[in-house]
Amino acid sequence: MVQALSTQANPFSNFLSPEEISKIDAYWRACNYLAVGMIYLRDNPLLKEPLTPKHIKQRLLGHWGSSPALSFTYIHLNRLIKKYDLNAIFLAGPGHGAPGVLAPVYLEGTYSEIYPEKSEDEGGMQKFFKQFSFPGYIGSHCTPETPGSIHEGGELGYSVSHAYGAVYDHPDLIAACVVGDGEAETGPLATAWHSNKFLNPIRDGAVLPILNLNGYKIANPTILSRISPEELDNLFKGYGYTPYVVEGSDPEQMHQKMAATMEECITKIHEIQSEARSQNKAFRPRWPMIILRTPKGWTGPSEVDGHKVEGFWRSHQVPMGGMHSNPEHVRLLAEWMKSYKPEELFDDNGTLISELKELAPVGIKRMSANPIANGGLLRKDLKLPEFVDYAVEIDKPGTVEVENTRVLGKFLRDVMKNNMTNFRVFGPDETASNRLQDIYEVTKKTWMADYLPEDEDGSQLSPDGRVMEMLSEHTLEGWLETYLLTGRHGFFHTYEAFVHVIDSMFNQHAKWLDICKKHVPWRASVSSLNLMLSSLVWRQDHNGFSHQDPGFVDLVTNKSADVTRIYFPPDANCLLSVADHCLRSKDYINVIVSDKQKHLQYLTVDEAIKHCTKGIGIWEWASNDDCGKAADEPDVVMACCGDIPTMESLAATAILREEFPELKVRFINVVDLYRLQSEKEHSHGLSNKEFDILFTPDKPIIFNFHGYPWLIHKLAYRRTNQERIHVRGYKEEGNINTPLELAILNQIDRFNLVIDVIDRVEKLGSKAVYVRERMRNEILDNLTYAHEQGIDKPEVVNWKWPY
Repeated sequence: MVQALSTQANPFSNFLSPEEISKIDAYWRACNYLAVGMIYLRDNPLLKEPLTPKHIKQRLLGHWGSSPALSFTYIHLNRLIKKYDLNAIFLAGPGHGAPGVLAPVYLEGTYSEIYPEKSEDEGGMQKFFKQFSFPGYIGSHCTPETPGSIHEGGELGYSVSHAYGAVYDHPDLIAACVVGDGEAETGPLATAWHSNKFLNPIRDGAVLPILNLNGYKIANPTILSRISPEELDNLFKGYGYTPYVVEGSDPEQMHQKMAATMEECITKIHEIQSEARSQNKAFRPRWPMIILRTPKGWTGPSEVDGHKVEGFWRSHQVPMGGMHSNPEHVRLLAEWMKSYKPEELFDDNGTLISELKELAPVGIKRMSANPIANGGLLRKDLKLPEFVDYAVEIDKPGTVEVENTRVLGKFLRDVMKNNMTNFRVFGPDETASNRLQDIYEVTKKTWMADYLPEDEDGSQLSPDGRVMEMLSEHTLEGWLETYLLTGRHGFFHTYEAFVHVIDSMFNQHAKWLDICKKHVPWRASVSSLNLMLSSLVWRQDHNGFSHQDPGFVDLVTNKSADVTRIYFPPDANCLLSVADHCLRSKDYINVIVSDKQKHLQYLTVDEAIKHCTKGIGIWEWASNDDCGKAADEPDVVMACCGDIPTMESLAATAILREEFPELKVRFINVVDLYRLQSEKEHSHGLSNKEFDILFTPDKPIIFNFHGYPWLIHKLAYRRTNQERIHVRGYKEEGNINTPLELAILNQIDRFNLVIDVIDRVEKLGSKAVYVRERMRNEILDNLTYAHEQGIDKPEVVNWKWPY
């Protein structure tokens, strides 16, 4: 069938009856009419009076290029939903393709149900037209306001990974995903095709990718449209699909081809699933996919001002931009809209005629009303074990060493054990590296590709695995986002330096959540996206400069305070408390920064719960400013955020207390980074009064931070006496270094911190000069030792809190 569809004029001319084709084409014309109307018109929706510039939007947009193919695909899928009682959703990958989705969503009634003012009549249609890409209303993508959408497509490249994320653990769901051929040139999209190697036909649903080859991007031809059919066919066979080609421009023939081909694909999907489920044997089939070749701007004007439009890149732009100055453009627009014969499609009130209305599914079978696409409606809380049962025993702070993330791994193991149908762990080939391998006791890594005998020796592969590992952070993030948006839970972990690969994906998801919380009340709350960064900047002894970048949290702080949270647990018990909190939360992106190497432990689990609940607090056992007198104030505040900076700050505090017994030191640890921000800017922020009580209003603050130091200044810029806040952090120094050497190069080490205190506490005066010299000597001695021995001094490696 693959070759037949692309070489014969119309091999399925009798697949549907003339009456069926006539109805489907009429419905499609109605979609196209609405799509053109919402792009260009603000009034006169049924053209009951001559079209004039006053009826036309000032903000003219192209956005027509992919719209006809999107609605074409949507309504053909609707036919099969009705015929086979399918459970399906629709994802539109082409940029600015919303008109091609909004139109059928409106025609099947869902839009008017959610937005009653956009009623199914002339007045509602007028409001429906005006709102599109108009100030104060909706955007030109399938934004969160679009019923049935779980993929905005504002940034290209994520439609396929989003489609697969939606169908994992949804065995009856089919996600139809239209991929734009411009989008197909992106790196994330290229890797996402491999998602089929992770799809288990027993427990998962299916994705039907439809590559819409309309030939052009904004102003260039697309690569996949300009290679030979044989090469294109081989490309997708190489990806593991069975490609079906539907090609042409004549509507009647294309309806026949698409109907037959989509039916073939749905039948094939059901056959694959039936075989796997009846035998209870998972295998990796060649899932079907469709290559849909249609003209860009299909059914639009063929030429405008002597320039080719239909079948060319101009249909993506603004080919008729002179509506308010060029009468010919107004005439062309009227002619274009009338070519769809709206008088045959809508009654005098502007309502779709009943004969066409019945073509759409009803109730929750409509893709726009499918509750899976509003996943919070289906979400169930995780069955979480008591995290205190995994706590590290602490008899004395700063004396026991533990791998923090290994303790978390035991907790996540049992989270997984209790939630084997709605929780997955995602990470790029680093589950064991990040010390989370205890999860393998209850589930393995999802793997549907080939196996070798040696895989039995520790590869931890299984078709039933629930750990999602692929060396593409893009694909993993895409899977996780829609796994959450369709009602489930997840946990993503990755190396800190390379989480930047998903910077823009994080941006898009944060914007989606922000819009939902502020402007889309009908969307139910979904599980938070939990992202743990490990293999941190300060422990890159053998990986070097390329693996040293703590800047992802800077990006996170740029996003809405309503959706972002950042946590720096200093030890394992705090990490457990933070993880439990994050897994229970909704509608946030929680970023947890925690190293995988051994670290000193400071707080009992009860102390950790209190500390994490407060988000920031004084560690009394590390401070000496409380002598039981209300008038006592510290001479200096030693503050820290992050596991490694916390240890170095404690070591510096110990030196200060030994060298200067009379010096009053207050030690503050920050878990919740946003506590530093003003309460006016973030709901977690401290008030200025609270901040001054905690840090004092005028004493020097030596703040040791995990990331780039200027981030602390950015967050605390509203606080009093800014000049007293002295921040140390990573400043792009280092390469292959021992841990202390790297700390010294960036001046977050204990010795430099002591010097910082000496330089800023006036009462120490010149008598501290000898201590200062000793600290400088310690720096030189430790650097020399590291370069000679390749490790840090034993007294550094084995340092414990002495008090």
